[in-house]
Amino acid sequence: MSTTPTLTETPTALRPRRRLLRGLPWLIVRQHRTALACVLGLAVVGTLWIVYQRYEMVQFLDARGWPEKEVRYAVDDSRSYGYISSLLSGLPLILAVFVGAPLIAGDRENGTAQLVTTQSVTRRQWLISKLGFAYTLALVCGLLLSAAFTWWWQPHRSFFLSQWVEGRIFDNTGPVLPALLLFMTAAGITIGVLLRRLVPAMAVALGFTAVFSYVWDEIRIRLDSTRMFTYPKDTDLPARFDEAYEVDRWVGNAQGELFGWGTCAEATDKAQNACIEKHGIINDVIEYLDYDQMATMQWTAAGLLLAGTALLTGFVLWRVSRRPL
Repeated sequence: MSTTPTLTETPTALRPRRRLLRGLPWLIVRQHRTALACVLGLAVVGTLWIVYQRYEMVQFLDARGWPEKEVRYAVDDSRSYGYISSLLSGLPLILAVFVGAPLIAGDRENGTAQLVTTQSVTRRQWLISKLGFAYTLALVCGLLLSAAFTWWWQPHRSFFLSQWVEGRIFDNTGPVLPALLLFMTAAGITIGVLLRRLVPAMAVALGFTAVFSYVWDEIRIRLDSTRMFTYPKDTDLPARFDEAYEVDRWVGNAQGELFGWGTCAEATDKAQNACIEKHGIINDVIEYLDYDQMATMQWTAAGLLLAGTALLTGFVLWRVSRRPL
């Protein structure tokens, strides 16, 4: 009996291959595959590089008997750390300029948005898929790099010259980096929606990143209340303040009055001593942020950035739903 297949049977070679993504998500990933490959590749390579640097450092420290023996070593002096720090600091800019800004502006400029939304896809579906792609990419990259860098820095932070409240450390560890990448991506998308042109949107996103970086430096140290510590003048701070970040410094008298650090900076020792005696200055006072405040400050920062992301996303959804593509 013949086993020749009938005309209604589909040859195995002609059957469509199963894909992880289908429909609109697949179309969006394919459309932005270059940006996806570049950004995700940077994140993976950066993560592996951090893991390798940590391994090398651990081997070096173990060979010299740390922590039982004191070891002089500064991570910041290595060229590799400079490259890693530049990658982590530059990733928000990359996502804002090369992922966020072109996401909607590019489709509007070349007419892709109108074409897609006439192919049985609603404007809201198209927009949500676009935002989902960009935010997923930002979140995955942020989680990978933040987890690796935190794993490297936290147990060995005494070997890093940068203080914990500085952007090199604070913004790249814990929950801050994923939240920062989400916010910068949302900012780039919002700029693209407002300007509707690709190159101007990318240029403005670049400028926004520079301005935000400056503003964020000012916000960061105000995320928690500072503390004060008074100690006898011309004595050393206790060792427990080695990891504290000094915000300001004062001098004070026995009544608790504070004077600026340079109040008695006179030209001669005699004049300086007379000024100290006049004001009754007997203490040095520091205003500081302690290392044990870092977790609270980071979660506060992440909350602010995520709230900003939600507001920008809501604005984008409202704007696109009301304005013609």
